[in-house]
Amino acid sequence: MFHIFQYQPLRLLTQNNLSGMCLKLILSRPVAFAQIWKSWFSSHSLLGKKNIILMGPPGAGKTTTGRIVGQKLDCPVIDIDDDVLETTWNMSVSEKLRDVGCEEFLEEEGKALLKFSASGSVISLSGSNPMHAAGMQHIKKNGIVVYLDVPTAVITSRLKAKGTDRIVGLSPGISLKDVLQFRKQFYKRWFDIRVLCGGDVAAEVVAEKVLDAVKRYQDSELESFISTRSSRSGRSTGEDSQKLYFSDVVIQGLALDGGLFVPERGLPKFTAEEWQGLIEATYVERAQVILERCIHPADIPASKLAEIIESAYGENFSCSKVAPVRHLAGNQFLLELFHGPTASFKDFALQLMPHLFAYCIPRSCNYLILVATSGDTGSAVLDGFNRLHDTDKQRIALMNFFPEDGVSPIQKSQMIGCQKENAWSVGVKSDFDFCQTAIKQIFTNSDFTGFLTVEYGTALAAANSINWARLLPQIVYHASAYLDLVHQGIISFGSPVDICIPTGNFGNMLAAFYAKMMGIPIRKYICASNENNVLTEFIRTGVYDLRGRRLISSFSPAVDILKSSNLERYLHLIANEDGQLVTQLFNQLENQGHFQLQKDLLGKLQQDLVAGWCSDEDCLAAIHSVYSTTGYILDTHTAVAKVVADRLQDRTCPIIISSTAHYSKFAPAILRALRIAEINQNPLSQLHLLSSYSALPPIHWGLLETLKKTGNGGHHVCAADMSVLMSHIETLIQNHFM
Repeated sequence: MFHIFQYQPLRLLTQNNLSGMCLKLILSRPVAFAQIWKSWFSSHSLLGKKNIILMGPPGAGKTTTGRIVGQKLDCPVIDIDDDVLETTWNMSVSEKLRDVGCEEFLEEEGKALLKFSASGSVISLSGSNPMHAAGMQHIKKNGIVVYLDVPTAVITSRLKAKGTDRIVGLSPGISLKDVLQFRKQFYKRWFDIRVLCGGDVAAEVVAEKVLDAVKRYQDSELESFISTRSSRSGRSTGEDSQKLYFSDVVIQGLALDGGLFVPERGLPKFTAEEWQGLIEATYVERAQVILERCIHPADIPASKLAEIIESAYGENFSCSKVAPVRHLAGNQFLLELFHGPTASFKDFALQLMPHLFAYCIPRSCNYLILVATSGDTGSAVLDGFNRLHDTDKQRIALMNFFPEDGVSPIQKSQMIGCQKENAWSVGVKSDFDFCQTAIKQIFTNSDFTGFLTVEYGTALAAANSINWARLLPQIVYHASAYLDLVHQGIISFGSPVDICIPTGNFGNMLAAFYAKMMGIPIRKYICASNENNVLTEFIRTGVYDLRGRRLISSFSPAVDILKSSNLERYLHLIANEDGQLVTQLFNQLENQGHFQLQKDLLGKLQQDLVAGWCSDEDCLAAIHSVYSTTGYILDTHTAVAKVVADRLQDRTCPIIISSTAHYSKFAPAILRALRIAEINQNPLSQLHLLSSYSALPPIHWGLLETLKKTGNGGHHVCAADMSVLMSHIETLIQNHFM
């Protein structure tokens, strides 16, 4: 019987990994560091055939690092400048550059590289080698290219201290900084692994980081995923199902046992020096570095990942900073997450996730993405998947379920306007919790999923925040916000900040926890709810109780949620990965409508989290107050967070409030908050009225375009009935794939 997606993990078909015996030897035997590496590399023929190729700008320390790595591995070390170029030319590199000029130098250097061959060696490239495509293609065939990524300011300082005044590209009118920035595009094109190197890091430390990075590159099996409901005993004895990796969990979405996927060994940790090296970086550069550490190159190579990230966060965002941090008042700062094409924080994941998904799926099967939304996810996921290449859209369809009467008029217009032949929006006569629960039940209905596979050659996948690829990109903006405060001189690195997030499904909050696990100094997490305050009560009491609770429609519909899916991942984390306990808690919630945390777990939770909630009246009052004093308009969700932050922060450190959506999406509530007596019911008219206020930030560019293109018709509406939802799914598959 077909169960969602049971197959041998993709990377096992293409990648040779360390054997369990060798891995246990490395991890358990008290052998000196160098001996471990020599044994491991030699036993896997790396020294026999492959080279370790160090690449980076001049002054990155390639030569010194290469010598140390070679010494540890007891293998030949080759410096391209000293051992190849100067030997071939019978003159120094600087003399050759002076004699022939930049263009001819690059060509001569490339020719020398094309004639060069080696195996089982550590090779230190020149800073300009990567600028010759044919030469790099030649040398990369037999090696792993390691990019020593050193901040430009550090390189500039080093080269000036050494008196270096002649490198390729440097000329009157072109600064050293410009040359180094120009070269980055070539380094990014060729590397397999990136090693971050701060200014004060010793070469010995860099060498060990290189060896660790190469080991990770070769040994992808350590980066597997588990379900939040898998037992420790099953994992230790191998009784659980075949190991799954990033590619697999992106496709599968939900675990077969109903749990959510998490990395078995947790998330990677960055050192303080590595974070500080990203202070001057752009958002795209930060995203590349962070996600490279979280996604193994066996799943998505670094060069492809860079291409995907640049596509996701380039022209699609209206602000060059992508996720800017703006001072609001006092110690409060806003993290503006609404500059994407659909005006909410969902764009950060859903401009990226469709490309990750399209890359990971096998080419032999069609996929239908199922989504449940409380408002913002719908338009974001439709827009994101609509931006895929046509060849990908031919084998990927999408169905978006939303509460017909539980989203704002503009949100509904967005979802309708983003529909395509392969992407439908279906309004359900119920609330978000029903839509989300229905999707989970469809995924675990093996009869239905098996029928779709056999009859139509189509598998189901999820794009909600239950999918790991939805959560991962959100870590980036929390880390980036902290680095921006450091860059602006508000804090020094290492100083703590608090975070306040309007919270419904707990995904955004969970991503902030993950940022802390990776090394960002976040002190306290403030969970802000509206009148659907089940999370607030849970954080205060340890009792998650849905009995007798009815969902209340509010001015902040994205957090009109009673069942917070990603809370399961957080509880799994603080329960020390006790899958049996997590299973017990969530089975009890499903069957009895409530559960209660043990006292020790509640204590752990309350060390991290505090919580409060905000009424609609207080939400509107906050919008009016902030506009009156600053000229800035908060959206309704950010206003909820602002109210709760005012009540709960202790003002001893900066607090970053996540501004999760643009106020334009909730025009009727905003106009009411601004005390406009008569509100036109036409969404486009509402936006034009708001634009007359000349407020900050201005009206969102994407919303105006969407509303100009579409009215409020042209979507399916159905009853809250599982069989009806499954019928819609089958109809879309028939229309698109058959």
